[in-house]
Formats: sequence, C-alpha cells, structure tokens
Amino acid sequence: MRIDLNADLGESWPRWTSGEDLALLDVVTSANICCGAYAGDEDLMRATCEAAVARGVAIGAQVGYPDRDNFGRLFLDMPSADLTAEIMSQISLLDDVAGSVGGTVTYVKPHGALYNAIVDHDRQAHAVVEALHGLAVTRSLLGLPGSVSLGIADARGIPTALEGFADRAYTPDGRLVPRREPGALLTDVDSVATQAVQLLGNVASVCVHSDSPGAVGLARAVRAALLAAGADVRSMDA
Repeated sequence: MRIDLNADLGESWPRWTSGEDLALLDVVTSANICCGAYAGDEDLMRATCEAAVARGVAIGAQVGYPDRDNFGRLFLDMPSADLTAEIMSQISLLDDVAGSVGGTVTYVKPHGALYNAIVDHDRQAHAVVEALHGLAVTRSLLGLPGSVSLGIADARGIPTALEGFADRAYTPDGRLVPRREPGALLTDVDSVATQAVQLLGNVASVCVHSDSPGAVGLARAVRAALLAAGADVRSMDA
C-alpha cells in the first residue's frame, strides 16, 4: 500500500538554522513549503527547495492567509477575488523559486486556518479552487477527507489527494480538534506512530508538523511504523 509522508517546512529562519528542517527532509517524501505569506521569506523558500531537490523530496506549495502576526492560524474573511489572487500569487512565487534550483511544485496544501476553513466554508473553498484552476500548470490539491474544497476541485477536473495527520487529534466527525483545545496535538511517539498506521488505506498522505515537539523523532517513528506495516512510503508524484 502506497503512502506519502509530508511535513510543513520553510516557515522561519530559526527552525531552519536549528537543523530540524534539514533533518525532516531526510525522513519525509514531500515538503509543504511555506510561500512567505504567514511565515518565512523568499530566501528561505529557495534554501528549502534546494535541499528538497537534493534529496529527491517532492515540493508542494503551502499557501495560507497573509497574516504573519498570527502564523496564518486565524480565520480571515477575505473577499473571494482577493483570496484567489493571493493564493495564485503565492503558488507562482514558489514555482519561480523552485524552478531556479531545478525543482517543480507538484501540489498545493493550504495551511492552518485556511486549511480548516475550506473543509466547510463553501465560498472560500471555491476561491481556493479557482486559484488552482487559473494556473498554467495543473497541481493537485491536498486536503482533509470530506472537505468541500476537494469536492469542488474534483468537479473542476483538478486532481485531489486525501491527507491524514499523525500528530493531531480528531473529532468524532473526522475534523481536526482545534489547537486551542487540550489534547489537540499528539506528542507521544507510540501514539503518533499508531495513528499513522491506522490512517493507511484511508488517505494518500500523512503529515507530521515540523513545529510539533520532537518533530524529527516523530517523523522517524511514523516512517518506521508505516514501513513495518508493509507500506510503500514515497511521494504522491513518484
């Protein structure tokens, strides 16, 4: 059974200089690279893309609300046209940066509050899909199973991929427990690895957040558990 392992990367210089992004790139098969809207900058995007290319790790555009003060984790009620233009601009920037170091952006993953909003927010889901539809090159949309955005993308002929989270708690209806609530973030290595294996067969990609405590150890444990379960761990576009 094939499964992708991804992490959100290129989100700030301190995390890069700590070595954790580099260490994670040695474990994951896909890198969701921040496009500079809620964190990071163009120099960090380039460095992250270059490191991903060197390791054969797939590059995805991690798009989000232009809100650096709140790390993109606060809902913004942006007009549809503005949101579409913002997402297109972010993807285009990463596409140019990745291309400058021999890489290619192959998928798009919304970040934080935007990711959760387009699970149920019809208007913003349409705006995000409209951005992908307006690109010169087709990219797949990564999202939570049952997301309104994925249904809209499917109807527009845009490839989609289901994502699960090894280090996040779920509600009974399959949504993510809000980060502000106790227990939203899973940090126990065994629990995270077990949840990753439980996701096999239900999603195309499993995420471990780079800002989770002990993220590198968690990612290694997840990869080991998936391999032990007989999974073929590789990027979605491999």
